[in-house]
Parts: sequence; structure tokens; C-alpha cells
Amino acid sequence: MTQNTAEPDGTPARSNRIIAVLAISGIVVSLMQTFVIPLLPELPELLGASVGDTSWAVTATLLASAVAVPVVGRLGDMFGKRRMLLISLVLLTAGSVVAALSTNLASFITGRAIQGLAAGVIPLGISIMRDELPKAKLAGAMALMSASLGIGGALGLPAAALLADHADWHVLFWVASGAGLLCLLLVAATVPESGVKSGGRFDPVGAVGLSAGLLGLLLAVSKGADWGWTDPLTLGLGLGAIVVLLAWGAWELRTPQPLVDLRTTARRQVLLTDLASVVFGFAMLAMSLVLPQLLQIPEATGVGFGQSMLTVGLVMMPSGLVMMAMSPVSARITNAKGPKTTLMAGAVVVALAYGLGAFLMAEIWQLVLVATLMGAGMGLAYGAMPALIMDATPVHETAAANSLNTLMRSIGTSVSSAIAGVVLAHVTVDFAGTAVPSKDAFQIIFLIAAFASLAALAIAAFLPGRSAETGTPAPELVKAAA
Repeated sequence: MTQNTAEPDGTPARSNRIIAVLAISGIVVSLMQTFVIPLLPELPELLGASVGDTSWAVTATLLASAVAVPVVGRLGDMFGKRRMLLISLVLLTAGSVVAALSTNLASFITGRAIQGLAAGVIPLGISIMRDELPKAKLAGAMALMSASLGIGGALGLPAAALLADHADWHVLFWVASGAGLLCLLLVAATVPESGVKSGGRFDPVGAVGLSAGLLGLLLAVSKGADWGWTDPLTLGLGLGAIVVLLAWGAWELRTPQPLVDLRTTARRQVLLTDLASVVFGFAMLAMSLVLPQLLQIPEATGVGFGQSMLTVGLVMMPSGLVMMAMSPVSARITNAKGPKTTLMAGAVVVALAYGLGAFLMAEIWQLVLVATLMGAGMGLAYGAMPALIMDATPVHETAAANSLNTLMRSIGTSVSSAIAGVVLAHVTVDFAGTAVPSKDAFQIIFLIAAFASLAALAIAAFLPGRSAETGTPAPELVKAAA
């Protein structure tokens, strides 16, 4: 194992360039999560497929991301984080080109799946920052990089809606291709390869086992509403996933060089942070699921506002801008009080946002307020999570640990999508012979998300208190890594 324990050198300008390039790359990757949303109602006609089949355009990206993130993180620790970052951006660009050239559902879903393989960019970027940046800049840089997941999602929706309204849908993915290529060139020119590498042998059995377990679990959760929660396929996938993941855990504990070091993951600080990430991932998607539907439902129902997807994007855009603006605030709180305090503050703000949202849904400005508060809370929380992970993780496992934390968020979003879908499908009112979600449905989801945020607050309260210094593991971890 090679380890560089010296303070990273270089000028402030060099550090700022690295931060900017990595954050832009994270935002571009997260854009792909929402880029397709304005197209979803039209995909059946555009690709000559059913609504159920075209929903795989979202599901394929989710599944590919879940498989790629832990594998890419481990490979980054072993063979170089910059190398894996470049490979991820190549996959993003290639997937976008495949989607841009697609004329049928199969090729389009293939392109979306390849795009999903680039999801490791954000945890890799955070890990590179730990290796390359001076401590004075680290907290703010990690906060911005972590928040890029939400920033890109919020900014991508209005941009995609505007392009979809004024251009052929293929243009969306040509733009994505260009953005991916630009990020690839910027990273190649700006970001150095870290000297912190663990080396060792890759764990193929662990990679296959974790991938199989995650695919079964996420398929059961994301498709359960369509297939039926008691359908043999749903139950079989869910139970099979549990068995596979238990067997995978036993293997990881026995193998000398595991894909995921479960002993490190079981440390209280890492475990509780990962649990909080699941809950925050749940809360994040609740907003992106609920607000668009509430804004688009016809005004005549007495529930919605009958707005276009472009308006939906503009309403949600402030949340991304505020999330970006909160990154330095998150860093200041972390440096002064520790990341535990920052995470708890984020949970309080998110709970407040959803609590207000349950009762403020009569005017569009009220939804803008809720989205803005939501962005502020997520900006705080997402900035704290990588600091908490790194404080309790050996230097040579940084990328793998951050990747697992990112995966936990994805699992939270999948569960959120399933629960919100059930509520919206069953708590309805009749409108011209069609069942549409009622006001009660939206209030229920907001309240569930508010209580989930309070649960994250309770989890964070049990985290050990830490000093303001971030990015430095506990002394016993440094000793173990040597």
C-alpha cells in the first residue's frame, strides 16, 4: 500500500481548480437522474412501447448505479481514484451517445444503464479531495461535492424541460454527451492521481454477491407497486436478495481483502452515518416525487395547479441553488462544532420544511418556500456526511466508504419512491372518471418525510462528538492503515 501523509501541496488557485472541476463533474452526473423526467410521459409514443416498459428508462439507471458505486469505489482505492473517475466519465459520455442515437426502447434503456455506471463520480471526487486538498479547504469542498447530487437534480429538471419543449428529444442526450466529454477533458487536465492506493487483490465474489443482492432488493422495491407486493416475483426477489446479502456478508467477513470492510462499516460513526443517509435519501426523493405531481395535477381537481414541466423545474430550482449556497455554511458549522452538529441541524431544517409543506400547499409560492427550505437542510446534511465517514475510515478505504454511503442514499430513494407511489395510488379522488391523488395523499407523504427527518435527527444524536478537524481518521485507524 502506498500512503501519502504529507500536507497536500500547491497553490490556492490549484486547489480551487480541483474543487471546481470535481463539483462540476458531480453536478453533470447527477443531472442524468432528472434529465429524462420531462420525457417520461412521451416515451411510449416516441419509442413505440408501453408505459410500464418505458419506466425502465429510470429503473435501469438506478440499478446500474447501485451496482457500479461500491465496485468503482473499491477499485479507486486499489488502483487510483483519478483513473476510475476518468473511466466513469467515459461511461457517462458513451451512455449519453447511445441514448442520443437510439430509435427503440432497447437501445435507449441500454444507454441509460451505461449512464448509471458513472454514479461513482461523486464519492470518488470526495475521496480525491481528501487526498489532494489542504485541511482549510476540505470541509467546504466536500460539502459542495456531496451536495452536487441534489444540485444537479434540481437544476437538471428545468433545463431538460426547456430543451424538450423546443428541440427534438435526442438533443437532450447530445447535450449530456457534450457535458460528459467536457468534464472528462477537465479532469484529465486538472486533477492529479493520488499517491494513496491500497493495492491488493480485487474481490470478484464480493462484487458479484453484492450486485446480485442489490439488484434483487431494488427491483422488488422499485417494481413492487407495478407487479403487486404479494406477487411471487416480487416476494421471490425480495427474499432472494436477503439470502444473498446475508451470504455476501459472511463471505466479506472471511475474505482477507473484501470489497467492503464490514468491520469498518460497523463502527458506530460509520454505521449511524450510513443509516442517516438512508433516511435523508428517502426524504430527498419525497420532494422530487411529490412536488412535480402536485404542480401538474389539473387545477379543476381542487388539488393541483395544472402547471407545465418547465414551471415544475423552475419551482424546484431554488432548492438546488440554496443547496449550493449552503455548502460553505455547512463547512463553517463543521469546522466550529463538528459534523455531528451540522448533520443534526440539517435534519431539523428538513423536518421543518416537510412539516410546513403538509399545510402550505395552496399557492405556488408556498411550494417554492418548502423546496428552498428543503434545499437548505439537505445542503447542511449532505455536507456533514462525508466528514463523518472520513473521520472514522482508514485513508486507504476512503473511496469505498464514501461509495457505500452514496449507495445508502440510493436505497433510501428507492424505498421512498415505493412508499410514495403506494400512497398516491390509493389515497385518491375521482376526477372525470379518473382517480387522481388527493390533498390528503400529499399531506401524508410530507408528514412521513418529516417524521423520517426526525428519525435522522435521533440517529445523529447517537453519533460520537468530534473535533472541528475533518478528513483525518482516528489515530487507531491511521495506525491500522500503515
